Amino acid sequence: MKKLINDPRAAVREMLEGLADVSPHLALLADENVILRGDLPEPADRKVAVISGGGSGHEPAHAGYVGEGMLTAAVAGDVFTSPSVDAVLAAILASAGPAGALLIIKNYTGDRLNFSLAAELARKEGIPTETMIVADDVALRDIVARDRRRGIAGTVLVHKIAGAAAEKGLPLADVARLARSAASEVATMGIGLGACTVPTAGKPSFELGENEIEFGLGIHGEKGVRRSHIQSADKIVDQIVDTLLTDMGPFGTRSVALFVNGLGATPPMELSIVARQALSVLRARGCRVAKAWVGNFMTALEMPGCSLSLLPLDEERISLLDAPSRAAAWPGPGDIAERRNNVMSAHPAADATPETSAPGPVSTQLKTVVDAVADALEQAESHLTELDSLAGDGDLGASMERGAQALRALPSSAFSTPETLFVAMANTLRRTIAGSSGPFYATALVRAARRLSGISMPDTAQWGAAFADAVHSVSEIGGAKPGDRTMFDALSAALDGWRQAQEAGETGERSWQHAAASAREAAKATANMKPRLGRASYLGDRAVGTPDGGAVAVAIWMEAIAEVLRASAIQRASA
Repeated sequence: MKKLINDPRAAVREMLEGLADVSPHLALLADENVILRGDLPEPADRKVAVISGGGSGHEPAHAGYVGEGMLTAAVAGDVFTSPSVDAVLAAILASAGPAGALLIIKNYTGDRLNFSLAAELARKEGIPTETMIVADDVALRDIVARDRRRGIAGTVLVHKIAGAAAEKGLPLADVARLARSAASEVATMGIGLGACTVPTAGKPSFELGENEIEFGLGIHGEKGVRRSHIQSADKIVDQIVDTLLTDMGPFGTRSVALFVNGLGATPPMELSIVARQALSVLRARGCRVAKAWVGNFMTALEMPGCSLSLLPLDEERISLLDAPSRAAAWPGPGDIAERRNNVMSAHPAADATPETSAPGPVSTQLKTVVDAVADALEQAESHLTELDSLAGDGDLGASMERGAQALRALPSSAFSTPETLFVAMANTLRRTIAGSSGPFYATALVRAARRLSGISMPDTAQWGAAFADAVHSVSEIGGAKPGDRTMFDALSAALDGWRQAQEAGETGERSWQHAAASAREAAKATANMKPRLGRASYLGDRAVGTPDGGAVAVAIWMEAIAEVLRASAIQRASA
C-alpha cells in the first residue's frame, strides 16, 4: 500500500487540519472532527443549520460542501466509519441557534443511529432538530425495500437544495420538506472497475479480474450487486440510465439534472465520455436535461468507477440549485445547452486535394508503396506502443496506426503525382499522428513535395534530393542531431546510406535498400544512447537499454518501401 499519510489513525484529523489551513471561510472544532462555517453570527441570529457527514474517504464530501449556501457543518468519522454521537452533537451545538438544525443522513445503520441520537440530545438542549434520510441507490431496487437503500452521491444535490433553502431564511420545517422531497426523487447508480484501500486495512477491499467490473457500487469500497465483464463505456451507461429511468417512473420523463460522479480514481477524460453518452441516451428517451455536473463529488478513496444521479426538476429546485454558494467543492449552477455546439473547422486552401486528377506514370507504384507502409505500421502497433511506454507516454503505436488508417483513406486523386501525394499525406498525417511525430512527418513531406513540384516521374537524383530535403527539415524544426536518440538518428543514417550507395554506382532501388538497412542499424543503436531531446530526455540514463520508438518507426516504414522496390525490381527482371 502506497499512500501519502503519516499514522493511518491520524489521517482524518490531519486532512481536516490541512483543509482548514487553506480555507479561511472554514473553522475546525478543536476537540472533534467537525468542519463548520467560520463566518457564523451569534446563535440568536443564525439561520437554520444544515449539517451532514459520515465516514471519511468520500472527499470532497462532506467538508468540501461547507460554506454559505450549502452545509453549515460537516462531521467526519474515521474512513468509511460513522462519526460518534458526541461529534455530531458538537457540530449541532457549534453551528445551530434557535432556528434549529437539519441533519442530512446517508442511509447506513451507523449514520442513522448516531445522527438520530445526537438529534434527540440536541432537542433536549433546546435546539429544534430535524433529521432526514437519503436512500438514492437504485441498484438495490430488487434486493431491499426503498427505505433500506444506501445513500450515495445524490446526497450532494440534497445538500445544495437544503443549504440554499436555509440561506433564504426559510424555517426549519420548510427546509426539511424541500430536502426530503429531493431525497425521495433523486436516483443514483454506480459501477466500480476496481477496489480501494482503506489506510488502516492496508489492502484492497475486494479483488476483480482483469476484465471484470461491479455494478451497483456503494461508496465504502464494498462489492456491487452483480459482477460483469467489462464493456464499452456507452453500453455501461445505457444499462445505468435504463435502471435509473425504470426506477424513477414518470419522474424521469420531465426536466432532470444529471450528476456524473467519479469514485476517486477515474480520470476526467472517462467521466466526460460517460457524461456524453448519458446525455445522448436521456435526450433520446425524452428527458430534458436542464443541468449537469461532471467530476469527483462523493468518492470512495481511490476507487476507479463512477455513478450517475438523476434529480427531477421544477422551478423551485432549479432556483435552489442556481443559488450562489461559497462551498469550495460545489461546481456552480450546472447550466448546459439543449444540444452540443458543433462548429465546422476552416481549412487552408493548401489542404485541398483535387477530387479528380488523371493518374500519372507512377501512380500505381505510389499506391502500392503507401499500402505497404500502412500495413507495416499497423502490424507494428503493439511493438511501438511498448517501446514508447518504456521511454515516453505510450501513444506512438496508436498514433502511427491512426496515420496508417488515414493513408489508406487517401482519395485516388492524391496519387496522381509524387507532389500531390506528399502534400495529401502531409495534410492528413499532421492531423492524425499525435505528439511531435505528426508535425515532423508533415514538414518533411511538404519539403519533399516542394522539391518534386511539377515533376510527374522523378529520376533517382530527384528522389534523392527530395529525401535529403525531408531529412534536413526534421533537424531544422526539432533541433535534433545524430546521437540525440530521436527519429533523426534513423533518418540521418538512412540519408548517409543512400548517398554512399549512390556514390558506389548503385541503382535507386538498391540505394534505398542500403538506406533502409542503415536506418534499422541506427534505430538499434539508439538503445545505447542517453536521450538528449524529447520526453525520453527526462528519464536520463533510465531510458538506456531500449531503442527509441520514433527511430524504430522510421526503420519500419523505410523497410516496407524497400521491400516494394525489391519486388518491383525482381518483377521487371523476370519480364
